[in-house]
Amino acid sequence: MIGAAVPLSEVEPGCHFESASQCAFPAPDASIFDIEPYFGQFTKPVFLLLLGSLLIIVFFLVAFGKPKLIPSKLQSVGEMGYLFIRDGISREVIGKDGDRFVPLLFTIFFFVWIGNLWGIIPGAQFPVNSRFAFPVGLAIMVWCIYMYLGIKHQGPIKFFTNMMFPPGMPKPIYVILAPIELISNVIVRPVTLAIRLFANMFAGHLLLTVFTVAAFYLASPNIIGILGSATSFLMTVIMTAFEALIQALQAYIFTLLTAVYIAGSLHAEH
Repeated sequence: MIGAAVPLSEVEPGCHFESASQCAFPAPDASIFDIEPYFGQFTKPVFLLLLGSLLIIVFFLVAFGKPKLIPSKLQSVGEMGYLFIRDGISREVIGKDGDRFVPLLFTIFFFVWIGNLWGIIPGAQFPVNSRFAFPVGLAIMVWCIYMYLGIKHQGPIKFFTNMMFPPGMPKPIYVILAPIELISNVIVRPVTLAIRLFANMFAGHLLLTVFTVAAFYLASPNIIGILGSATSFLMTVIMTAFEALIQALQAYIFTLLTAVYIAGSLHAEH
């Protein structure tokens, strides 16, 4: 039946709109995220993760290895990235204590961004953070930093009491508010942090795949096929540009929320 989901691995090369009676539209599904490992557990997402990390390290080593008073192009780009994180996120959110967390936030931003960016890079075309394990790992790391800094700076008891009993509220309301605040800060925060990044990358990659496959499937020597294929191809280009924006935005949001959590752990929220 036309429109039924067909695993992409089972689609024949000659499956087009003009032969719709013999083959259905190969609608992409979650199976496109199931990638055979190169060997052992070494999969494409792992390779892209390691390659992205290496590229980030090499870029900033070259950019800042021999800093000059009159910066080179690479140094200028690196400085712009650093100042963006320092002035736009760290100092803005954390305040005077923010400078010591700039390296952490700087690393998180570029690590997440490059991991996302692989989704629109030809030859790679797979956002690393569309695999749930990677956002979960990042969220757990941020949660551990949040808990450690909170207990260290506020004390183990004050950290949780400040979290659960915000000042200025009627005392009876704490019966309801305290458990909500505890669950929200200790459980919901890391869960939503991971899901937000994963869901955006998962949906974006799936959407791009749908339009890409549709452009191929509709390519037929008739007016409907030509118009449909051209429209799908145009949508692929538009959605790729939109996805590039979302990828950068999600890296910014992840880093911004990390800074918010750090700020809340350093000082009791009022």
